[in-house]
Amino acid sequence: MSAIVESIPGHASPADSERTPGSSERAWYRTEDYWAIILGVGLVLLAAFAVWNGTSIKWLAVAPQKWNALGDVATHFANNAVRYLALFAFWALAFTGVTRALGFRASQFLPAFAVIFVASTAIIAVGAWAEADRYNLEPPLVALAIGLLFSNVLTLPSWLSAGLRVEFYVKTGIVLLGATLPLTLLASAGPVAIVQAAIVSLVTFGVIYFLAVRLGLDRRFAATLGAGGAVCGVSAAIAVAGAVGAKKEHGPIAITIVVFWAIVMIFVLPLVARVLHLPTGVAGAWIGTSEFADAAGFAAAQAYGGYAGSVPGIDGTADAAVNAFTLMKVIGRDLWIGIWAFVLSIIAATRWESNGIQGGAGAAEIWRRFPKFVIGFVLTSALIAWVASSYSSADYNKILKPDLINPVKTLRTWAFTFCFLSIGLSTRWRDLASTGTKPVIAFSAGVLVNVVLGFALSALVFGAYWAAL
Repeated sequence: MSAIVESIPGHASPADSERTPGSSERAWYRTEDYWAIILGVGLVLLAAFAVWNGTSIKWLAVAPQKWNALGDVATHFANNAVRYLALFAFWALAFTGVTRALGFRASQFLPAFAVIFVASTAIIAVGAWAEADRYNLEPPLVALAIGLLFSNVLTLPSWLSAGLRVEFYVKTGIVLLGATLPLTLLASAGPVAIVQAAIVSLVTFGVIYFLAVRLGLDRRFAATLGAGGAVCGVSAAIAVAGAVGAKKEHGPIAITIVVFWAIVMIFVLPLVARVLHLPTGVAGAWIGTSEFADAAGFAAAQAYGGYAGSVPGIDGTADAAVNAFTLMKVIGRDLWIGIWAFVLSIIAATRWESNGIQGGAGAAEIWRRFPKFVIGFVLTSALIAWVASSYSSADYNKILKPDLINPVKTLRTWAFTFCFLSIGLSTRWRDLASTGTKPVIAFSAGVLVNVVLGFALSALVFGAYWAAL
């Protein structure tokens, strides 16, 4: 479920020190999932109402267009300055209101977000360069690379951390992503994705868990590592660590290792898939099966989708890569987090020492662990399907796609760019040195199995299915 976590071990969560007294993490209005649903679904509803009234939000959903010379970029920004100011005001108002509701001081978030927005504008402009596809300069990858460079070479000001709302940015982006994934595809491919994800998750968890125990690690720690590699990365590690009563240092160690491998796979999986000339749907499914974080996987899938039509021998469309990834990761793997936390909490309570268990074993606990932003993803998909049902195919391409779907895609790109830049700016490689070798060895073995088995299922067992997506 998770993006790469907002903070990594050794660093406080952004603006933790600014959390207002008495904030409640369990109240719905204090959770990012519900606000991501409200903002994402609200945006899609706004876009739909605009189309119904003969207009569109595409004026607000501005982004740099394809360009060949720097003069083209300068002209674009000069002609659209008011639109960019309006877009900044919109995001700033929406995000500032949410961060305030989450218990953070808006006065500290706003200047940090202004930096994130300006940097993201430049990054999206780089991605719009006519030669960007040739050099694989997709905005998410550029944002991540720049963020990593700055965070690991320079000392960033502490106030900037208030704007690094990784989890909220990616959850909002995923809810918007639902508007671009047809509900019929979700219904038809979802079961295949769940079956494939279940196979890989069980095998990967087993490899990591049993090797970790063999290396002498505590069972709770082994379960935390296994869930981080098998289910949905950071969120699974956090949820399972609480469910089984792991020691407080076990969760951060698992998170650090997950973050490291998630970032590595952003670059490795698309490159290997390109060498193998995998169809975009197959590559997207492989990435969704083998990546450890939603944000990282989306970046990899979008990067590979950019090869469609520009790299000879790669069949499919850019949308197929993103859609296959989303089905595998968000639908196939993320939905298991509550069930894994539930099952492992029972095992910990009945088979391991029971002291320290934090999570209860019941339906309420499953719901508490459930990635609720996925509901928003399904809602936006259903909403667009309902709207599209009243349009003919010709009118869909003439009206709905340019006036509704494309503006939502543009806003999605902004949200994900905010996310990846924040990931890079909050990631410190030196934190990996404090984890020790045994956890890294156990998790890395799971990575190897995950990648190989994921490829076999995506390219061989279900290859024809994903290629036709």
